[in-house]
Amino acid sequence: MNRTAKSLRFLVEKWLAPTAATPVRVTRFGRTHASQSRYVQVESQRQEGSIAIFFFRHGDGTWCVFPPDASRLTMRVHAGAG
Repeated sequence: MNRTAKSLRFLVEKWLAPTAATPVRVTRFGRTHASQSRYVQVESQRQEGSIAIFFFRHGDGTWCVFPPDASRLTMRVHAGAG
C-alpha cells in the first residue's frame, strides 16, 4: 500500500466521506501519554448525530485508526560477546 493510501486526508475521506452538507473538523489533537505518538480527533455532524474518529500517526509517517504498538524493551547479543 502506498503512503497516499495512509495519509490523514485519505483516511478522513474514507471513513467520514465529507461533503459540503456534512463537513468535518478537527476537534482535538496532541500526543498520547504513553508513546508520545501524535493523534487527531476528527468530527462530522450528521442527521443521526455527530460522529468522531481518532486517527494515530505511526512511526513510518502513516496514519491509522488504531494506535501504534508500544515500544518494548529488547535484549540483543552481539556476535563478538562471550
